[in-house]
Amino acid sequence: MSNRLATLQSPGSAAGPLADQVQRLGPWFHNLHLPDGTQTAPDHPLGDFPSFKWQQLAPHLPADMTGWRVLDIGCNAGFYSFELARRGADVLGIDEDPHYLKQARWARRRFDLDGRVQFKRMGVYKLAKMQETFDLVLFLGVFYHLRYPLLALDRIANKTRRRLLFQSLTLPGDAVATDVRGKAYLEIDDLTVPEWPRMAFVEHDFAGDTSNWWIPNKAAIEALLRTAGFKILARPAEGTYVCEPAEQDPPPSGKRSG
Repeated sequence: MSNRLATLQSPGSAAGPLADQVQRLGPWFHNLHLPDGTQTAPDHPLGDFPSFKWQQLAPHLPADMTGWRVLDIGCNAGFYSFELARRGADVLGIDEDPHYLKQARWARRRFDLDGRVQFKRMGVYKLAKMQETFDLVLFLGVFYHLRYPLLALDRIANKTRRRLLFQSLTLPGDAVATDVRGKAYLEIDDLTVPEWPRMAFVEHDFAGDTSNWWIPNKAAIEALLRTAGFKILARPAEGTYVCEPAEQDPPPSGKRSG
C-alpha cells in the first residue's frame, strides 16, 4: 500500500449513515460522495479529490458513452470508473493494491453499479497478456509510480482504440524544445537546457512515498506520448493530456514493417 495513505485523515463529522463502514475501510485516497451524503475523505489534503480533476477532464468526453468500453488503470477506490459508468460506459478498473480494490467493490454496491463496473487485481505491465482493447484508457496518477514507464505506455498504446487520458506529477516549467532532432556528439550540452525532454529519477522516496520513481517535465511527457504512438489533443491541466492513437506513417518504400 502506498505511503500516501498515511497522510489522509478519517471521515469528518459531516458523514452520513455509512460513516462507520467508511471508517473501517479507511484510509481513503478517493473522496467518494456516497448516495446517503457520506464522503469517504472529506478532509483530503488535496481538497475534494479527485472530483476537481474530473471537472477538468469531463468536458473532453462524450456525455453519452453508451457502447464505450473503458479501462481505468490504477483505479484506486473507483471514482473515475463510477463517473464513466454513469455516462453509460462499461468499465474495467485495475489496481495492484487489494486495499483500494476492497474499497472500490464496496462503493460499487453503494452506487448500484455492479452490472456496469468490474474490478480486477492487475498491474499495467500485464496488459500484454490481455486480448481486449478499449475505447478509452485512463492512466491517471500512475506513470511516475512505475519503474518502467515507457514499457507501460507501449502496452497501453496497444490497448487504446479512441482516447487516452494521461496525468502525471511533473517538474516545474512549461518550456518545450522545438529542435530535438539530429543532435551531434559535440552538441551534447544542448540536452541540458531546461526545455529538453527529461525525467528526474527518484532513488529513495519523494514526498514520503517510496513508490515514486520518475518525475518528468512537460517536454518529456509530450515526447513520451508521441513515441508511444499518441497524438495530443488537449492539455486540460498541468501534467494532464487528452490523446488519441496517431496514424502511423507507412514504412519507407522497399521496407516492410515488423
